[in-house]
Amino acid sequence: MLCVPLLLLVSCSDQQKTEANATAEPQAVRVSVMTVQPEAVTVYDELPGRVSAVRTAEIRPQVNGIIQKKLFVEGSTVEAGAALFQIDPAPFSAEADAAAAVLARVEAELANAKVKYQRSELLSAQKVTSAEAFNNATAALAQAKASVAEAKANLARRKLELANATVRSPISGIIGQSFMSEGSLASSSATSPLAVVQQIDQVYVDVRQSSISLEQLQETAPAAGTGDPQELPVSIKTITGKPYGHAGKILFSDISVDNATGSLGIRILVPNPEGQLLPGMFIRAMVPREVYNAALMVPQEAVTRDASGRPELVVIAADKTGEKRAVELGPLVGGKYLVKNGLRAGETIVVLGQDRVQSGQPLETSPANIVSQKSN
Repeated sequence: MLCVPLLLLVSCSDQQKTEANATAEPQAVRVSVMTVQPEAVTVYDELPGRVSAVRTAEIRPQVNGIIQKKLFVEGSTVEAGAALFQIDPAPFSAEADAAAAVLARVEAELANAKVKYQRSELLSAQKVTSAEAFNNATAALAQAKASVAEAKANLARRKLELANATVRSPISGIIGQSFMSEGSLASSSATSPLAVVQQIDQVYVDVRQSSISLEQLQETAPAAGTGDPQELPVSIKTITGKPYGHAGKILFSDISVDNATGSLGIRILVPNPEGQLLPGMFIRAMVPREVYNAALMVPQEAVTRDASGRPELVVIAADKTGEKRAVELGPLVGGKYLVKNGLRAGETIVVLGQDRVQSGQPLETSPANIVSQKSN
């Protein structure tokens, strides 16, 4: 008979504990948070590009002849004006000497014509000689002067041919393989050059970017206080994907958009003092697409999705509770999303622990440890 009152007493005690727990305040949930502040952000398009030399000179002979000497080491650096090949100069030297002799002869004829002209002029003034004789002396003098001018031009041409027998580099740069050796016949009409010199202390990188990206850059750059979007630096990644030590500069963009791809060509000038970038090499260029001077960036892990797949953030309210808020996201930059709408500067968001946040539930917050990443 004592068992029934004892069971009733235990049952009453359990019911009181349950009611007490129900009336107690909900337990605070620990989450990691961060306060969003505006920052300057540049969004890039990572585009494949090909390297080309800033200047390329094909070494071609201007005269015909047998190559006597090759005056350079393949793969070496040559200066502008450096002698590269020596064509046999003997035929050109002989022609120059012959032209000099012709010039001496016609100069002597000119001197004789001047004497005859002066005598004829004196006799004509005294009316001793006929007008026809004076005219003949005048014509002979003019013809002698023309012969001298022709001989001087011919001698200058022969001297130029003699000078061109030494083939020189028109630019400074690195010279590659020699396509002809000693004893070969050099011809000014040949289709193949003797060698090629390329200047690569600076190089061009040619890429193609979507015309939409160019329009986005032109729209966002003025609002960000950027004057000329083409003045923005272009980061380069080498063929192995490593960052290159020098930033490039956009020289120009094509004015015609490709009908098939909707892209346009962009040429970038990149310093190359160490010669790391070689002509023909494929690299990747980080070309600016959008520029913001006060962008709101949130870590990628802070973004959740609702049942429809729309992005949301958990924003800390003034009473230390969390509320889910739909936002509009922009591009992902360096592991952070750019928030275009739905968030204000100075608001605090939950970075870790969103799945434990319930409506109206108090939160115990701690600063999130955000590891910054490089922009991609």
